[in-house]
Amino acid sequence: MTLLVTLSWLLIILLATALLLIIIAVIAYWAPDKPLDQLTERWAPAPSQFIQLQGMQVHLRDEGPSADDSNAIPIILLHGTAASLHTWDGWVDALRQQRRVIRVDLPGFGLTGPEPNRDYSLERYADFVIALADKLQLAQFHLAGNSLGGRIAWYTASAAPERVKRLVLVDASGGYPLQAQSIPIAFKIAHNPLLSGFMNYLLPRAVIRSSVENVYGDPSLVTEELVDRYFAIAIRAGNRQALRDRFRQDPLDNPQLVQRERAMIQQLQQPTLILWGALDRLIPVHHAHLYAADIRHHELRIFDQLGHIPHEENPAATVAPVLTFLAE
Repeated sequence: MTLLVTLSWLLIILLATALLLIIIAVIAYWAPDKPLDQLTERWAPAPSQFIQLQGMQVHLRDEGPSADDSNAIPIILLHGTAASLHTWDGWVDALRQQRRVIRVDLPGFGLTGPEPNRDYSLERYADFVIALADKLQLAQFHLAGNSLGGRIAWYTASAAPERVKRLVLVDASGGYPLQAQSIPIAFKIAHNPLLSGFMNYLLPRAVIRSSVENVYGDPSLVTEELVDRYFAIAIRAGNRQALRDRFRQDPLDNPQLVQRERAMIQQLQQPTLILWGALDRLIPVHHAHLYAADIRHHELRIFDQLGHIPHEENPAATVAPVLTFLAE
């Protein structure tokens, strides 16, 4: 009887301890959605603007000489998954000296937030890019994109070849079977049906820091300010649910989809600059050579010390070949 009482008390203590730890974790990591108006002061100062497009208030920055001041074809920059237009800050400083530069928060990400119909198909994204170009009255334009943004770029080039003049693919996704060496923890959580629900309310900064460090060739370059930005973008109202929706709608292990996308890549006619970080563990560098083998008119540059987002990690080194390529 005494042993039974002792075991009962031990069980009560263990349950109480577990409950206390859960309460502490919730208090420590509680991060509910934050409305847009609480984020714009820091993350959307001038020259940021919001335009009404396809049922969304789309966050973009439109910089450099206007069409009246420059004969150069404008360039649109597309970020990757869970990123924002801020990822291109370093490139824009150089590009806007030569041409009009438009960068945008894609639906589901950044300050633009969720797509109204929760449609995150690649066809939908390509349609969005073309609608954006129409809104800005761009008859023709160059497209540059990183990761998901690169995939959207070549989808758009395939859908509207008469509009897209040149492509810049930076560690682009899609087209080939993915054999990632390491996946950011935030992506793993978003993929997990059980854990992803908690992510809508609980988000440790350590998860964000680890995920950003994972895609840098040199994790020591990840600063507190950078973590602040990715964290703020992640908790923008609706973005975490959008990330879950996109992953659910995009089965990268679908052989039929991979085959169809590769056929699209092989049909591209635009001159294409392929940039890749050799230390990319999410989309390994051998994908760069697959793109190079399939795109007829291409140039390839590999950056030995950089990771999955080389344009953010070392803007000066990575934008240099872009300036030359666009000037040709």
